[in-house]
Amino acid sequence: MTYDAVLRRVGEAANRAGKDMTEIVVVAVSKSRTPAEILALYELGHRDFGENRAQELVDKAGELPGDIRWHFVGALQSRKARIVRPVVALLHSMDRASLGSAWLKGHGIPPPVLLQVNIGHESQKSGIAPEDMGQALDWMSNLGLEANGLMAIPPVPETPENSRQHFARLRNLRERFVHQHPSLNELSMGMSDDFEVAIEERASIIRVGRAIFDRAINRSI
Repeated sequence: MTYDAVLRRVGEAANRAGKDMTEIVVVAVSKSRTPAEILALYELGHRDFGENRAQELVDKAGELPGDIRWHFVGALQSRKARIVRPVVALLHSMDRASLGSAWLKGHGIPPPVLLQVNIGHESQKSGIAPEDMGQALDWMSNLGLEANGLMAIPPVPETPENSRQHFARLRNLRERFVHQHPSLNELSMGMSDDFEVAIEERASIIRVGRAIFDRAINRSI
């Protein structure tokens, strides 16, 4: 798939969902990619990039243009929050009070966060259980930290359609709690194999790596 093809498919899925393509943030997941690969995509006009390792993020941010909007999309150790916090535009993986406390330390207002939900109850993945979401939103409020939305990584699907039930559940969780927590605007869900289904289920942020980067670096990345 090419970069242009990803954008075209995003637009088509947004149209099916009754949304404008500009309402969807495409995060190009650049973990393990070189600064040269990221810069090639940047030169095509892309600005949102995602990393899942703290030091790799910091190193790349130091080498690349300052107007890149960095997203941290992986599990984050509380002790490394201090180096990620000054760099990112959005943390996708808030999942415990100790990380919330660490995120609030530092100068100024911390970058916004998404509450990560372990939507498939998978033991190897981070995130709060769906049934604990109310409790998680409470401890975030008690800390003085608001969730700007929800993030989930569903089980690896056999087909894209297999992910729909998980995306729908995350959407329903947001709808259930948004009246008490009106900051819950974003749904970060969908990756290379299922981003179109995620958009149809009202994703506002998708995280796409392989579909964008696994091509030669040129106009059709």
